Amino acid sequence: MKLGVIDYIDCAHYIPGHGKCGEVHGHTYKVEVVIEGEKDASGMIIDFSELKKSIKAGLAHFDHKMLNEIIEFPSVENICEAVKAKLAEGIPFPFTLRIWEGHGKWVEM
Repeated sequence: MKLGVIDYIDCAHYIPGHGKCGEVHGHTYKVEVVIEGEKDASGMIIDFSELKKSIKAGLAHFDHKMLNEIIEFPSVENICEAVKAKLAEGIPFPFTLRIWEGHGKWVEM
């Protein structure tokens, strides 16, 4: 069974050497986390409030930050890898992460 939560982070970054994205700019990233698991005796995989708390804690590392200070080359692909690693510290289930950079552009792992 799958269960999902959507949250958002606001970050600044620049892509070194990139023509258009080489200047500092910001995005509101839409972050989708979909966990997989089995229902327990209560009928839930995990309480939404517990999952949201874990997600908020992991995303706080990136929210309102300059990503270049955290990730050497902050492409959306590398951002996704870094966010997934941080979220994995607090989410005790296998999960899929999709990060949207603006409208219509995303990466998933």
